Amino acid sequence: MIRAIVFDFGQTLVDSADGFRTAEKEVQQKALKALGPAAGEEFLTVYREIRSRFHARSDFSRKRILEAVSRHYGWKPDPALLERWETEYWERVKGMTRFFPEAVSVLTALQNRYRLALITNAQGQTRTGMHRVGNYPELTRFFEVIVVAGEGDVPAKPDPGPFRLCLARLEVAPGESVYVGDDWRIDVCGSEAAGMHPVWLRHRSLRRNWPVVESSAPVIDSLEGLVDIERMLQKASGKEVNMKSLNNPQE
Repeated sequence: MIRAIVFDFGQTLVDSADGFRTAEKEVQQKALKALGPAAGEEFLTVYREIRSRFHARSDFSRKRILEAVSRHYGWKPDPALLERWETEYWERVKGMTRFFPEAVSVLTALQNRYRLALITNAQGQTRTGMHRVGNYPELTRFFEVIVVAGEGDVPAKPDPGPFRLCLARLEVAPGESVYVGDDWRIDVCGSEAAGMHPVWLRHRSLRRNWPVVESSAPVIDSLEGLVDIERMLQKASGKEVNMKSLNNPQE
């Protein structure tokens, strides 16, 4: 019996791809200008290598990435400067973020059949500490539980901790839940390790090199695929899945 559907945020409910690409170019240009000739021709290689290390541990703070870059070059920037660049980075992402066109209609269709929740890694926080997901009440109104992983004592995805915390707050067992996300390592592997049923969203509107992996998780190219989630999970598992609605337990 599936009782809950839990979502990732970025690149799952909203499209920020162009915003991230633009913000990345801008922050790299700022660092290059500040470093001057010391950056050398290898700057982008150094920056990307450091960024990859941070992303591998689900740390998306541009301030911390730039601090590591500055240590590499022996540069001592004003911390306030890096904070401003961090804020500008996420403001750029915010300004270029758009809902996937089907997001609201799909959430509307699902909310009377399942418990809905959201788990997102900490990123794009303002100085008040609010995650960028708070900028989108049109989406957050659908969710009973929102977990910002990587904050406080909650580890970042793909650690199973935030998935288990969310399910505990919903009072739903892992096997009674579906997790929908775009990132293979963070979302699919993380939720599966927590005992949930992962669904891998590789949205057709995204220009992205998806990893080539063997996966038993259903793959969808639009959120609209969730409307027929019963058939999707049946096909993936090869056995009947009881999708009885929590709100209509007598069905």
